[in-house]
Amino acid sequence: MSHEGCDILLVEDDVDVREAIAEGLEDVGYHVMATANGREALDYLKTAAGGLPGLILLDLMMPTMDGWEFQEQMAREPTCAGIPVVVLSAAGLADDKVAPLRAAGYLRKPLNLGQLREAAERHCGPPRR
Repeated sequence: MSHEGCDILLVEDDVDVREAIAEGLEDVGYHVMATANGREALDYLKTAAGGLPGLILLDLMMPTMDGWEFQEQMAREPTCAGIPVVVLSAAGLADDKVAPLRAAGYLRKPLNLGQLREAAERHCGPPRR
């Protein structure tokens, strides 16, 4: 379900990539909450005072808690289970590695800003202005 101008949760351990994605999406009007790993993202979701995000952009290869474990734990949370997740990964992953994630989309790194914006608009609607 689309939520006009919804918030986006970015889960990415690489600081430069995280900042570039957040800046690129914020420049067109999306609000991005960025976390460095799955553990931080789960903690954020459990305490999200401003409401849950409408989209999660999820890196897979991260320290502390990787994308697979995050997705597994998030799926157990009834309030979070319906949030669409778009997987971001530099690894050329086989379908059998990505399929269990039940992701709403998959973007391969290096990321194209246009693809990120398309994914955001598909799941969140047009950005706020």
